[in-house]
Amino acid sequence: MVRFHLPKAALLAGLAFTAANAAAQGSEPAAAPSDFTFTANMSLASQYRYRGLMQTNNKPAVQGGFDLAHSSGFYIGNWNSSISWLGDSDPDVSAPVEMDFYAGYTHAIWRDLSLDAGVLQYYYPGSYPGGYTSPNTTEGYVGLAYGPVKFKYSHAFTNLFGVPDSRNSQYYDLSGSFPTGIWGLNLDAHVGYQKVRHLDDGSYADWSLGLSKTFDKRFTVKLAYVDTDAKRSVYTNAKDRYIGSAAAVLSVTASF
Repeated sequence: MVRFHLPKAALLAGLAFTAANAAAQGSEPAAAPSDFTFTANMSLASQYRYRGLMQTNNKPAVQGGFDLAHSSGFYIGNWNSSISWLGDSDPDVSAPVEMDFYAGYTHAIWRDLSLDAGVLQYYYPGSYPGGYTSPNTTEGYVGLAYGPVKFKYSHAFTNLFGVPDSRNSQYYDLSGSFPTGIWGLNLDAHVGYQKVRHLDDGSYADWSLGLSKTFDKRFTVKLAYVDTDAKRSVYTNAKDRYIGSAAAVLSVTASF
């Protein structure tokens, strides 16, 4: 057997080089965290209610969207849902999807008080008969949050969801989510008021009360009771269903 002997000086030099190289690699600065945060979500709901009103005629809805936020407070996002309310109100309409696009800015004002303001576009792709007032709606919003309580004011810059001559309608939203201290459940409460301009008896209040629980920081299950005082004479669709009736809504949301 032939043995090769490395001179001691060469061996020490090699060890020194290896140690120095490892130290240099270990001292490389860690990658700086990104200023952007991307999140996405998917939901399955027993039905879709918006501002208390039926959007899927008491049938299940599939929903999902994403948000891109910057550390400065600016954000953009998109949210989508299956719907049927447009076709339910007029058999000549085919528009099965709601697509929401929004952009805004949020900023902490003082301690637990924060401001949120932005613009939201509701878009309903589909086919409509001639002379049909477009349901596409643009709203500006501004909100204040203090701890678990939030107040939000929305103002329509266009006609409101297809109601003719309803520009400058407003919606007021007061909501909160409070830990109960029992099994990790939160108590979720909401009351809102929709002011519809130039539609007799079109304005109404809505409210909801429910419980929610988040599992593994990603999955949220929510059960809520939803109701309104919307006038039946105004909010009954072409299928003779009152869309402002009380309902229990169950939803499961996954966040990524």
